[in-house]
Amino acid sequence: MSSASSGEARRRRRLASEIKDSLRELSNQLSLLNHQVGAHLDLKDVDLDCLELITRHGPMSPSIVARRAGLHPATMTGVLDRLQRGGWIVRERDPEAADRRAVTVRALRDRNAEVFQLYSGMNTTMDDLLADYSEADLELLADFIQRTTTAGQSATATLAEV
Repeated sequence: MSSASSGEARRRRRLASEIKDSLRELSNQLSLLNHQVGAHLDLKDVDLDCLELITRHGPMSPSIVARRAGLHPATMTGVLDRLQRGGWIVRERDPEAADRRAVTVRALRDRNAEVFQLYSGMNTTMDDLLADYSEADLELLADFIQRTTTAGQSATATLAEV
């Protein structure tokens, strides 16, 4: 290997390491932001996470929410009880289920404004930041983030199986 190509390889490894370090820092920072949002809404971190899953992907059964969140069904029952008491979700009978006791969980949109308001500072900052990128840059960033999310989902599923 030539010294130019070994230098390029070192630079590439260093940049890859910087990206992974930045992603860990971003994850930590978003976790702290979510914790603050949850505290303002009187929601535990896990409750806010599950509410986001239900809002984004619901309505769905409690078992699907538990699987997506990586939680034990008994833990999920407590989360859903708190979310329902807080007026964030509703449990409804699933008319299409073979088991007439089956329910789906649906987010109530009445309180979305509260959540959006708490994230508005971050959203405005992100809009300003993204305005500096070209359409091609944004496509590259979107692809990278989607692929990183998929990798995270895969790693989470693997650990959940252990």
